[in-house]
Amino acid sequence: MLIVFVRVLIIYLTVLVFMRIMGKRQIGQMQPYEVVITLIIADLATLPMSDNNIPLLNGILPLAVLVIIHFVITFITRKSVGVRNFLSGKPVVVISPQGIEYDALKQLNMNIDDILEAMRQNSYNSFDQVLFAIVETNGTISIIPTSQNAPATAQDVGAKNPPTKLTHVIVSDGKIIKEEMQQIDLQMDVLDKILQHLKVKAKQLILLCMDKDGKIYYQQKGESYKVVQNIFKEVKL
Repeated sequence: MLIVFVRVLIIYLTVLVFMRIMGKRQIGQMQPYEVVITLIIADLATLPMSDNNIPLLNGILPLAVLVIIHFVITFITRKSVGVRNFLSGKPVVVISPQGIEYDALKQLNMNIDDILEAMRQNSYNSFDQVLFAIVETNGTISIIPTSQNAPATAQDVGAKNPPTKLTHVIVSDGKIIKEEMQQIDLQMDVLDKILQHLKVKAKQLILLCMDKDGKIYYQQKGESYKVVQNIFKEVKL
């Protein structure tokens, strides 16, 4: 029992030292090759812990080799842009001044909800507040607001902004989200009239967002986004 305890302690301390040597970045901040090495280290570390027949040195040596591989790859990626792009990929723009880049989303196997989550984390509730959204090589989404929605600008001039309205995704990738319609008491017949007024069909939409005051942000496939400030003023309900 004591031997098992000592072996586990040694492996734990070894992995801890190796991970500290590799850097302090969290899993969500790692490049793909770093995640792979980290996962392999975690898997290899469990083998000498669970099997006393494996010499301790044979358990530590592969971990040391992986750390060396990590530093070699890191050095090469610093020196070579081509290798860096191959191993880590390139940042991908998923929102541009024209709206949502639908093909880029499909390429990344992402959906509208992923962008909405990143927007909410950056305190943006409407797509027209965002100039660019960029998926970085580590998987995080960077949000660049439009100039009029950049942080602190209203405060700097002493302006008072109207209360923030939560945006609800009514149509996403051609599908109507009835749960979101219920959040703003939007009935199906009303939505039909709105779509008729906009001269679009739900299945043609990448996205249609709406808040309780009737502000709509929508984008059809292959077209730029459009904004209606108050759809209730334009549609007779």
